[in-house]
Amino acid sequence: MAADILPERRRALLVLNRRARNGDADLGAIRSTLREGGIDIAEHELDGSEALADVIRRHADSCDLVVLGGGDGTMNAAAPALVETGMPLGIVPLGTANDLARTLGLPADPVAAAGLIATVGTRPVDLGEVNGHFFFNVASIGFSADLAAELTGAAKRRWGVFGYVIAAFRLLRRAKLFTVYIEHDNTIETVRTFQASVGNGRHYGGGMVIESTASPDDGLLDFYSLEVGHWWSLIALAPSLRRGTHGRWRNVRAFRTTEIVLRTKTPKPINTDGELTTWTPGRFRIRPGAVRIHAPMPGSSEPYDVTNDRTGYLVNG
Repeated sequence: MAADILPERRRALLVLNRRARNGDADLGAIRSTLREGGIDIAEHELDGSEALADVIRRHADSCDLVVLGGGDGTMNAAAPALVETGMPLGIVPLGTANDLARTLGLPADPVAAAGLIATVGTRPVDLGEVNGHFFFNVASIGFSADLAAELTGAAKRRWGVFGYVIAAFRLLRRAKLFTVYIEHDNTIETVRTFQASVGNGRHYGGGMVIESTASPDDGLLDFYSLEVGHWWSLIALAPSLRRGTHGRWRNVRAFRTTEIVLRTKTPKPINTDGELTTWTPGRFRIRPGAVRIHAPMPGSSEPYDVTNDRTGYLVNG
């Protein structure tokens, strides 16, 4: 099928997170690339007094799309408003890990990513949801949540993805097994684990892979639980976690589902896309096709347009 033509001119709400690790990128070149690609800009600079989601809601009637420059935390903060308004998202990766951009096959170079927004249409992308909080990549309890609390913004800016490794090794010797009750598909399982994770996308934690065949538009959640006997076994698991093949290990529980409940003996924090946002018990579900993002379709090298994206997909849940 021939690609549709993007509108000649569009108007974008542009929000660039200057506090992101690569917030000092050539922002002028990003703006110029968007304008040259037919995108007029209404730029807003966050000053801490207003939530990003509220800014998007306020511009929903005057803009055709949202362009965000930042990392996964920035994209996560925008998710509620993107769902509510149905506005498509363009991503300029300026963060530390940029796992959502990696999952969607976006260019790592911010200017190249801006050029893609101007020339490539949107694809529907699922969202995970836990206790009313959305996540693009993964939500976890246990080791990853402790890592999110340990890894400061300053460490991310200084060390980049390597900061995850430094913080992880610092935490490893303090890691302890805990009990989690897993409810899914009419079953309840009780396990002792170092970490329980529910993935929506493919990449997380600076390039780790949730599951080797995971896709951000498959309508499924990928669960895994690391039920190894000792913390040093997590080191042996590391290569498999990078490849997404950890589910083949005997001491790793892994399955796919659309809804899951995780309970713990005492409340534990839940990490969603790198931020601690809620506590157990966690009720997880998938929101198929909840947002539209400017990104190539899997296996496609040709641009396509947003006009087909509203057909056959659940946009607002």
